[in-house]
Amino acid sequence: MGIKRVFKTRYFSRWFRKIGLSDVSLCHAVEKMEQGLIDANLGGGVVKKRLALPGRGKRGGARTLVATNKGDRWFFLFGFEKNERANITAEELEGLRVITRQLLGMTSEQLDEAVRDGSLQEICHDQES
Repeated sequence: MGIKRVFKTRYFSRWFRKIGLSDVSLCHAVEKMEQGLIDANLGGGVVKKRLALPGRGKRGGARTLVATNKGDRWFFLFGFEKNERANITAEELEGLRVITRQLLGMTSEQLDEAVRDGSLQEICHDQES
């Protein structure tokens, strides 16, 4: 397994800025998911992870959908606040699965290019040497 790489998509980044969380909270969420603390496995490499929002906790917090190989690649794709919607539609999930297949199939060079062009933002850089 290579060095862990964690990304957020441009779409996710826009939503994420609005809710006022930090990248550190996403890094902690990945650490928890690596330990098996995933709220739901939606299939096709898509998992759901709840995040606590400042002053509201996890129950009234946000839901994030993450594309992952549960190893060295994690992509935050989509997020929503629980008070805005209960879940995603079957059509949205299928679209996320398509995106997941594309992201997980990318080479390291393609990921680097996506970071350079702004379609992905890399966070949680491993400190391994």
